[in-house]
Amino acid sequence: MPEQPQEVSKSDDGKVKKKGVLGKLKDTMDDKEEQLAILSTFVRLGILVWSGGILTLAYIKLPPALGIPEQKLDPTFIASVFTGVLATFGVQAAKGKSDSAPAAAPPASGGDGISKDDVEKLIQLASQTAPSQTIRIEQGPIKIIAGEPDIISGIETSEA
Repeated sequence: MPEQPQEVSKSDDGKVKKKGVLGKLKDTMDDKEEQLAILSTFVRLGILVWSGGILTLAYIKLPPALGIPEQKLDPTFIASVFTGVLATFGVQAAKGKSDSAPAAAPPASGGDGISKDDVEKLIQLASQTAPSQTIRIEQGPIKIIAGEPDIISGIETSEA
């Protein structure tokens, strides 16, 4: 088998050095932004492999012959890192629908199963059963004191 030619470079002192993978990669790309894009891809891939490995270890039981004690960990954070890195590559989890339910048109409001008409009906029913009023106060701290109000000529006042 013939040997493949390796790229070499001469240093300032005349010695011949073999170029590694990073040296070859640097020579092929002169643009710094392109080099940073490839570096960031490798970093994301490393994080993806790490988080995938940790998630896998969280759900499998290793044989006792390996001598590694079982770790009890909450995989929630690792799963969020995993899905976050996947999202940077454009992969997103699809929301599955049950096969038994018939396919329906998407709701008018774009929400998860509640249409605009449904919301309006709920508001109508709520206003009939328990009428209420919302008061918005846009001023400093308010002190609410429980007790009987003092009524003076139809105006409520309370002593603070």
